[in-house]
Amino acid sequence: MLAALWVMAGLAVVLGAVLGFAAVRFHVEDNPLVEKIDAILPQTQCGQCGFPGCRPYAEAIASGAADINQCPPGGEPGIRKLAELLGKEFKPLNAEHGAPKPKSVALIDERLCIGCTLCAQACPVDAIVGAAKQMHTVIVSECTGCELCLAPCPVDCIHMVPIGEKIGTWKWDPPDYSYGPTA
Repeated sequence: MLAALWVMAGLAVVLGAVLGFAAVRFHVEDNPLVEKIDAILPQTQCGQCGFPGCRPYAEAIASGAADINQCPPGGEPGIRKLAELLGKEFKPLNAEHGAPKPKSVALIDERLCIGCTLCAQACPVDAIVGAAKQMHTVIVSECTGCELCLAPCPVDCIHMVPIGEKIGTWKWDPPDYSYGPTA
């Protein structure tokens, strides 16, 4: 029994070393431009731009395969920031990808929900919770407002509710004071 434990521990150490070596040897550097573009995008993962999420859209913009005006959730402010970052001229939002809308979150009318789980399966950020044949609810702080849960709902119990502008939802990010006070 003790010999088996030693063999397993030795095997774990060897495999860990191989994985560590492979991580260093085959490390691929990310494109810093993609990181900057992705930081500007709204992270709704809605797919309205024609890409499966914000990161693939950022990669397409950086490589020149996509234009900067395909993101309805980012709207005009997002397009302006992308144009400034990339040194391109501002273009209005491409209408074939949708129209800009106010930031919203999904809310489920729990009286109408039949617990089909189709909305939870469609949510790209796992903001909808609930069990099969039980009512579902939205974790509002996790919802990006992508609207991907609306179409699969067979009873139309999901509604998008605009988020009012207040201190908690204002677009300015406060500075990070997590490093502690200075003395």
